[in-house]
Amino acid sequence: MTHAAAPRTPSHNPHPDAAHLSEKWFRRRHETLNATERAILDAFHTRTHIARAPGTATAPKSFGERMADKVAEFGGSWTFIILFGLFLVAWALLNIALAMRAFDPYPFIFLNLLLSMLAAIQAPIIMMSQNRQAKVDRENAEHDYAVNLKAELEILDLHEKLDEMRSQQITRLLSFQTEQMEILTKLLERKEPAAQSG
Repeated sequence: MTHAAAPRTPSHNPHPDAAHLSEKWFRRRHETLNATERAILDAFHTRTHIARAPGTATAPKSFGERMADKVAEFGGSWTFIILFGLFLVAWALLNIALAMRAFDPYPFIFLNLLLSMLAAIQAPIIMMSQNRQAKVDRENAEHDYAVNLKAELEILDLHEKLDEMRSQQITRLLSFQTEQMEILTKLLERKEPAAQSG
């Protein structure tokens, strides 16, 4: 199944019914609608899909964003924790075993410096990834709002059409009933003179 992209901002020349649809569904003038609402109204009018596949990025990620995501993904995994824990234990045991010839004797000042440098580099990279993820989450929330709003408009429109069909059906039934009553009245009127003459 093909999923259409997110709703695009409609052009400055909206369709002729835009003003009518804005008043009807949003109770506001078309000029007062925001870009998302205009896009939804345009998609509703043209009967186009706005849903997209889950996880579909709205914009391609840059190299830096991809690297930040990879670092954050690896830095927040059990693989990193286990490997880094093993590295720390090996560093401490090796320096304790070397005793007087240790390159970083207890209390492992050089290791503390390396850890501080790693934390200073890793923290902003993880924050970059979190900021990008927060932006993606906001875009997904806006897309969900757009899909929900369009679905609501479609349901309201469907209800309106059903009400109109029901009203037309009732009108036809009443008209049919009136015609039948007229026919029955005419038949009764014909029978009465026949009964009187007989």
